Amino acid sequence: MFSEWFPNVDLESFQQATIETLYMTSISVIATFVLGILLGLLLFLTSKGSLWENKFFNTIIAVIVNVFRSIPFIILIILLLPFTNFIIGSMFGPKAALPALIIGAAPFYARLVEIALREIDRGVIEAAQAMGAKTRTIIFKVLLPESLPALISGITVTAIALIGYTAVAAAIGAGGLGALAYDQGFKRNENDVTFLATALILVIVFILQFIGDLATKKIDKR
Repeated sequence: MFSEWFPNVDLESFQQATIETLYMTSISVIATFVLGILLGLLLFLTSKGSLWENKFFNTIIAVIVNVFRSIPFIILIILLLPFTNFIIGSMFGPKAALPALIIGAAPFYARLVEIALREIDRGVIEAAQAMGAKTRTIIFKVLLPESLPALISGITVTAIALIGYTAVAAAIGAGGLGALAYDQGFKRNENDVTFLATALILVIVFILQFIGDLATKKIDKR
């Protein structure tokens, strides 16, 4: 039955492509989570009226975030090819897609982090300051715990966007389900391959969304 509906599908190729998609997504999500939180914290802490208020530094970070957040991903991949080749040693394959995926997603997530931090009741922060809490304590005991549900929700949205980015990364031969759908499904006009690759990507997206929603509900005590 399967071979009748999907005559052009090679299960081994799909298994390998799925592994490549999961590899690119998982590594880039972890790196984006860390880098995005750092950038988001800096944006928040150096903003007007915050703990490290510094207009010049805040403007520099904001410009960097806005520039990389605004560049279309396919163009960003091309722009970063020399940098990718320098640090990875290759411009092709799943590893070669990681720099563009991380640099493309981290600024987007940084803005979500900043928004999450701004939603924290300033009275909580001021109370911590009044008790003599140091900045490090405020960050790890107040800011991050209070904003954690929003941070988890934000990284879920970002992770789903990254899955779409991995499909676009097929343009540099990154592999994955997107490459399989394009190289085999589209170029060879094998619609069953395109359909199955799309279905698998949707399954991954639904699983990520489910896990993210579940984690957010568990953490959010409101």
